Amino acid sequence: MRKGFVRGVAAGLLSFLLLFASACGNKSESSDVIKIGANLELSGNVATLGQSGLNGIMLAVDEINNAGGVLGKKIEIVKYDNKSDNTEAASVATRLITQDKVVAIIGSMTSGNTLSYVNIAETNKVPVISPSATNPDVTVDPKTGKVREYIFRTCFIDPFQGTAMAKFVLNELKLKKVAVLKDNTAPYSVGLAKFFVEAFKAGGGEILADENYTSQDQDFRSVLTKIKNLKPEFIYVPGYYEQVGQIVKQARELGINVPMGGGDGWDSPKLVEIAGAAALNNTFITNHYSSLMPDPKVQDFVKKYKEKYSSEPDAMAAVGYDTVLVLVDAIKRAGEATPEKIKEALKTTKNVEGVTAKISLDENHNAVKGLVILEYKDGKQTYKAYVNP
Repeated sequence: MRKGFVRGVAAGLLSFLLLFASACGNKSESSDVIKIGANLELSGNVATLGQSGLNGIMLAVDEINNAGGVLGKKIEIVKYDNKSDNTEAASVATRLITQDKVVAIIGSMTSGNTLSYVNIAETNKVPVISPSATNPDVTVDPKTGKVREYIFRTCFIDPFQGTAMAKFVLNELKLKKVAVLKDNTAPYSVGLAKFFVEAFKAGGGEILADENYTSQDQDFRSVLTKIKNLKPEFIYVPGYYEQVGQIVKQARELGINVPMGGGDGWDSPKLVEIAGAAALNNTFITNHYSSLMPDPKVQDFVKKYKEKYSSEPDAMAAVGYDTVLVLVDAIKRAGEATPEKIKEALKTTKNVEGVTAKISLDENHNAVKGLVILEYKDGKQTYKAYVNP
């Protein structure tokens, strides 16, 4: 019996050593790469935002890897589709953190999806950096007023975006009477509307209506008719392109020909398909960048993107690209690719040369950068102005 026991111990020890050797081998293989998660909207209601963002991310990663990587290692993007759904986005974040063991997460593109997992990231102490989640609550907890330690973004926030459009309508378009139509189920839309209204009123403008729709609505004729009867000079629609396209199309069909506008959520090639080029005439948006900007960095990015994807890069592609640059800058300065070190380095991000701007992060983990105002003419975006922060 003792002999059997010894044989059993020996067999067990051998198995353990084999497992240990295998584990060490896997560890050695995995040490050649830095795993970064991508939690993106690759299908669903805002799929073009995630798809463009991923294109920008992968363009930047390919360039960095081809140049030798970072800290002597290649970057590996572990990407999952959150299906433009809050619950799925939270599930994806959990999987990236607990199963894939990523050192950071890029995403999501929308505020609502990002907000669905900020607490998961905070609890697990893994940094998240969003390219385009503009709602202030993403990086600052509205209940406590405290900065979320592990959450960052490379985009401007809605107070700046909403205020910039309000001032543009008042000072450039010289219009004083406005109606607002927002998606009251989307933090992005609610936040933008709030800051636009506050700034517009402060500037002497009048809000004739502040109406709502939900993310499931398709027919907006009733609320648009109500708005039409109030005779606004401008209609602010801070939503995402799928529904905005229908709203603009139906508004024009009802004979509403006043200028309309919104934020970066409009920026999708699908917007023109849904609304129609003619319907979009006399509409304006705030956005992260324009491919028409003469800046050599922008034009170099546009050229590289077209070569790789055979299409014009929209703003989501540009912010996706810039987010990788900011994250890699942090990893280099951290000296090691661990979540804690990366988080600490992100806090001190300063003057990273991106496509959309030279990016620094402030005390609230928000990017300090300007925005562009664009006008749609015959289905094409045209560059109107640059607004400094």
